[in-house]
Amino acid sequence: MATEPCWDDKLPSEEIQKSHAAFDGELGDVTGARAAAEGFLGALARTSLPAAQEHWDDILLVVTELAANAVQYAPGPFELTLRRTYDGVHVMMHDTNVTSPEPRPFHPSKGGGGIGWYLIHTLCDEVSVVVHDEGRQRGKDIHVFLPW
Repeated sequence: MATEPCWDDKLPSEEIQKSHAAFDGELGDVTGARAAAEGFLGALARTSLPAAQEHWDDILLVVTELAANAVQYAPGPFELTLRRTYDGVHVMMHDTNVTSPEPRPFHPSKGGGGIGWYLIHTLCDEVSVVVHDEGRQRGKDIHVFLPW
């Protein structure tokens, strides 16, 4: 697991920060992805505090959901990229599955599950999925944008 932050050049009046981490796709990598996101947010908060504490929590929750879905539905490695935007945080999760996520029915009697994709759409300002059917990066990129 690599979680070294990368810093982009400064844009006019605002520093844009970026972090990238790659994971093998093991169950423990969900915690690793959350820890990588927390490290990014900690560095970001040193230069730009979130407008509300909920923004920090929402980003961590979305990263955790995306990583858990990657481990459960797209066996294999996944990558997490977080980037500061002018008005928030862009989270990108790349996994090896070429199928776009779809909402699943929630069945509490079967142990729960099925609310993650709804949760992601509720917390994020924008959600998009880009599928790569061919080539070295076969799989999909899930892009989400959250306020900061």
